[in-house]
Amino acid sequence: MAAAKRGGATKAKAKTARGTDLAAIRRRIDAIDTRIQALIAERATIAHEVGSSKRLTGDTVDFYRPEREAAVLAGVLERNAGPLSDEEMVRLFREIMSACLAQQQPLKVGFLGPEGTFTQAAVLKHFGHSVRALPLATIPEVFSEVESRAADFGVVPIENSTEGTVNHTVDMFLNSPLKIGGEVELRVHQHLMARSLGLKSIRRVCSHQQSLAQCRQWLEAHLPRVELISAPSNAEAARRARDEQGTAAIAGETAAEVYGLKILASEIEDRPDNTTRFLIIGRKLLPPSGRDRTTLLVSASDVGGPGALLRLLEPLAEHGVNLTRLESRPSQRKKWDYVFFLDLDGHADDPPLKAALATLKARASLFRLLGSYPRAVL
Repeated sequence: MAAAKRGGATKAKAKTARGTDLAAIRRRIDAIDTRIQALIAERATIAHEVGSSKRLTGDTVDFYRPEREAAVLAGVLERNAGPLSDEEMVRLFREIMSACLAQQQPLKVGFLGPEGTFTQAAVLKHFGHSVRALPLATIPEVFSEVESRAADFGVVPIENSTEGTVNHTVDMFLNSPLKIGGEVELRVHQHLMARSLGLKSIRRVCSHQQSLAQCRQWLEAHLPRVELISAPSNAEAARRARDEQGTAAIAGETAAEVYGLKILASEIEDRPDNTTRFLIIGRKLLPPSGRDRTTLLVSASDVGGPGALLRLLEPLAEHGVNLTRLESRPSQRKKWDYVFFLDLDGHADDPPLKAALATLKARASLFRLLGSYPRAVL
């Protein structure tokens, strides 16, 4: 019995020691939190001073510096030694910068809505949650709102790693004066959702045509006889699934939360690396960030003939410029007339690219610099 008492006393002491250790750890965490909060407040105060001085010459959008933010986030990645992942560290700093910028007036950012779309997720990933996000019904409306200055920036999808280019966005640049000011890459998970509890009750599946295409194999394997209906957006498809018996939607997890739907099947995209790239559209060209991409709109239709495209691309190879994307689209000027969209590594002011663009411009019948902008951080 004495031994039992001694054992119980030992356990009690050990428990007390663990409690004391845990209390000490919590006090250390509290002290760190206090320092973090003080540093964030100091950063916000300095940002407010910068904003106040620049506000004398313009609006919030005039001192929002995407190239500066890209440099800050690149530094975050370089310094990060864990245990938090690069994604988590970048997200935390993005939110701090977003909150600091929004102290006086938040940026207004238009996106392809309604709420619950992947484009809205891209807005929050790039700008943080302290912006005023404006859901718009169509891609042309996003361009229009930015052109009219009702929105400071817009976010639109440009391509998907599985299904390729979003042609509607590309075609908008044929007549729009807007510039590209950034890009976002978003890992896209598609989910099947509906009011019902099982697949047997589904008569039709509604989603954006890109999402339907990204899930083609899964749909053929599990719902081969249902009607597939294209919608303007995945959120609109989710809204329809909420209101219609027998209708399911393919959309992101947020759409299920917003529209009160049950997820019947998760991550049904055909490729595990399914990613969508979005563009940030604005009204100005940007200075270099050190890690940039340049997008051009060019044509050689008026100086055509054999080898016309080759002559346009030769200067890139001669100056060691990497071409990462080449897309042709009807020019909308006359039949069988085409223009080319080019993505290049580097900034238009970088000496090799600057020299290549000078030669390319001289050879092209149409040459427009759509933007040199920071590449997606993650």
